[in-house]
Amino acid sequence: MATSFREMPWYLQVLIFFGLAVVIVAGGEWLPISPVKSARAQLVTLNQQQQTLTQQVNSLEVYRRRFAEFRAETDAMQKQLETLKAIVPADKDLDEFLRMVQGAAASSGIEIRKMASGNIVPRDYHYEMPFAVELDGPYYGVLDFFGRLSRLSRVINVGDVAFTGLAPTDKTKVPERPGTTVKATLTLVTFFTNNDDAPAPTTPGKTPPVPVKR
Repeated sequence: MATSFREMPWYLQVLIFFGLAVVIVAGGEWLPISPVKSARAQLVTLNQQQQTLTQQVNSLEVYRRRFAEFRAETDAMQKQLETLKAIVPADKDLDEFLRMVQGAAASSGIEIRKMASGNIVPRDYHYEMPFAVELDGPYYGVLDFFGRLSRLSRVINVGDVAFTGLAPTDKTKVPERPGTTVKATLTLVTFFTNNDDAPAPTTPGKTPPVPVKR
C-alpha cells in the first residue's frame, strides 16, 4: 500500500531532501543551460575586467601625480621657444640687424668702414646671412665690440678675423676716431628661418641645429 511522504520516517524525509538538493546543485553546475554556470562565467569575466581596469587606473595615477611636473616642463619649453625665436628670428630683419651692429660699434668706440652682404646659405632648418666687414679703431675697442656682439639678443657669429696696423696712407683717406691703432677685416654671420626667395630645405628625421655664439 502506498505511503505518503508525511508518513515516512523522519530520517527518510531528510535523505530525500538531501538527495533533491544534490540533484539541484549538480544540475546547476553541469547543465549547459544552467543559470548558475552562466552566472559563474559572468563573474569570472567581470573579475578579469576589474583587474584590467585596476591596472589602467594605476598606470594613469602616475601621470596624474606628474601632471604638475609636465605642465612646468611645458611652460619652460614654451619660454625657451620664445627665446629661440628672438635669437634666430623667422625673417631677415636686416634693418634691425644693422642697427644692432652699428650700435655695438659706436658703444665700443670703433668705426665700421665697410659692411657688404654675401650670398645667403641655406641649411636644413635655417639660413645663414654673412657680411664682410672692415673696421678700425683702438685694439681694445675692437675686442669690446666682439664682446658686445656676443651679448646681443640675436645670434651673431664672428669669423675670419684679421688685424693689420695702420699704414701712413690710411690716415689720409678717412677721418679716424681718437686712439685708432688697428684695422680689422672679419665676417659676421647671422641667422633666420624664413626665406621669402626660396623654400627652406628639409631633411626628415633630423633635429634642427641651433647656431651657437662665438
